[in-house]
Amino acid sequence: MDEKSGVVLSQAMLAERVGWCADLVAGMVGALMGEHWNAGDVDALASGQDAGGQKLPSNAWMALRRLGWTVTAPEGVKVNDRIVRMAQEQAGRALRSAKWRADLTTGVVATWPADPLGRTPAEWAQVRAAVPGGEHLPSSIIKGRTRQAAKYRQECGRLPVDVFELEGTPRVARMLLLSACDGQQATIERGESDPGRALVRLQLPTRPDPAGYRDWTWVACPIALPPTVPASAVLHLPTLRIVAGMVRADLAYTHAVPKAQRSGHMVALGVDWGLNTLLSAGAARLHQDGTITALGSGAQYRAGGVMAKQHRLRRHGEKLHAKTDHYTRLIAGQEQHPLTGKHAVLLGEMRGVADRRSNLNDALAWSAARWAVDQAIAAGATVIYLEDLRSMEAKGMGRTHNTRLSQQVRGQIADRMHHLAAEAGIAVVTVPARNTSKHCPHCLMPLRHRKAPDRSTVTGWKWAICPNPPCRWQGDRDQGAWRRIATRGLAHQAKTVVDRATGTMTIRAVVDKLEAKAVITPTATGGDRSKTGPTRNRTTRPAPRRRGAPSPTRPRGRAGQRPEGHAPPGRKRLPRAAHRHQGVKTISKTTRRHKPSGAALGAGFHLHAHATPPRWQTIQPIPQHADHAGSLS
Repeated sequence: MDEKSGVVLSQAMLAERVGWCADLVAGMVGALMGEHWNAGDVDALASGQDAGGQKLPSNAWMALRRLGWTVTAPEGVKVNDRIVRMAQEQAGRALRSAKWRADLTTGVVATWPADPLGRTPAEWAQVRAAVPGGEHLPSSIIKGRTRQAAKYRQECGRLPVDVFELEGTPRVARMLLLSACDGQQATIERGESDPGRALVRLQLPTRPDPAGYRDWTWVACPIALPPTVPASAVLHLPTLRIVAGMVRADLAYTHAVPKAQRSGHMVALGVDWGLNTLLSAGAARLHQDGTITALGSGAQYRAGGVMAKQHRLRRHGEKLHAKTDHYTRLIAGQEQHPLTGKHAVLLGEMRGVADRRSNLNDALAWSAARWAVDQAIAAGATVIYLEDLRSMEAKGMGRTHNTRLSQQVRGQIADRMHHLAAEAGIAVVTVPARNTSKHCPHCLMPLRHRKAPDRSTVTGWKWAICPNPPCRWQGDRDQGAWRRIATRGLAHQAKTVVDRATGTMTIRAVVDKLEAKAVITPTATGGDRSKTGPTRNRTTRPAPRRRGAPSPTRPRGRAGQRPEGHAPPGRKRLPRAAHRHQGVKTISKTTRRHKPSGAALGAGFHLHAHATPPRWQTIQPIPQHADHAGSLS
């Protein structure tokens, strides 16, 4: 509601006014990014010190003002200082995030290998030494940046100087970072009588080019809070975005949660990634004597249908991309080209497919993360050990499998898992993925992978068999992997490292001495089976018949339980569709609607697979049977 005029705003009107404000902010953000998108300014901002040697504030907008990086609204447009703050905050965050990419690109270009597609061990050591923090950087990230620079070299004939030449100015998102404002621009209050609702008040323009402060009015926006927000949580100013003509609020809140511990865990949940089985998880317990036992046989999170749909959308999007690129080449910048309209339609459909894929991946990530955290809560685990697959590359499994592996939402699932586990005080620790599926979880012997348990001689990857005679463990490959992950985490929990910037926990390396203890100790199943007396004689006669009495007579009614035994029940043969002869002319057309009697009789699958009746049946109709008996099966 507009507080000045008292007019109730519809969704479309609110989205329009928020869009006007977001356009003003985006224009100023673009001007700031274009002016300071260079190596010198990014290094100055990332150094954390101003020209006088004083420490820069943590808020991006305050840091930009300390450096003297200002921006103004377009001529003839009047905005307050809080609108400028939002633009500086958004631009400052983007410029700070570019520092990491700039250092990575500089290190890759400075140590350019002789063969970009195959570095030698010495060249890998050089590039890791040239990149800040490159020692623990996944190799896939370095390879991806190498491919990007190689493509630039192929097009321009030389290597790029830095990331600012390799990449253009980032695209500016249309959003309002209200967290950079104060009470003169936006406020948020929680309902006193109804804690499930909140009221956001902010100033919005009444026209796309406000000429003065009179063109800015306060708008009150009630928000229904989801049940995941605790009643005691402190709400913070949200970030507003325009999505499909509606205003979305990314609301942040703060509440007290149990602190996750780095070590000292006795029960842990191991989580393994898979292709068709997205997650395999199970719990393990560390005993006082140092032995580790498995708690149950584990569980699996299967998302085959969702992944198949995502794969279909990906292929559809690739076809649309190829067709759009072809139209772009044909149009060649001509505005009056006949294909311009079709090109615009394809662009809209392509964006729609991309949005569907994004929404599907987001829903899948939340669902999988919620499942994993619920498994940990049910098992009483205080830590989740997650296989670290940042350095995993999809190769050697065919084009289809490689693409499916590379486009799985593992990163999103891990982020959601960190968020949901923090609310329960459960730590999420990533462990190295080396040999988790290769070695036996009971004796650490290399496993033999077969296609299936009943096909032990056919080489495959799904079923694992331990060749060690004293062990002889066998099971699903993923079930063995989560046992290895859980035991490795429990054995190496003293080696857990906490990142001070992000708070994430990880085990970076495997110690051979600790790895030798990371085994599952088998537990006794059943009582004492030792021989204490003579073996009881077993009879040689066959098992008695299941039913000694003859079958009862057939009931008169339609219903009735099928009698047991081998005696025939005496049921009459069900009437069939006698006049439906499926000859060579059964696909001929008819002048009347086909009425299949087989489906009405319910006589099984084959009477439901109807063919078109022959022409002569249009003259002599199919007789309608009065007896509707049950299924033959």
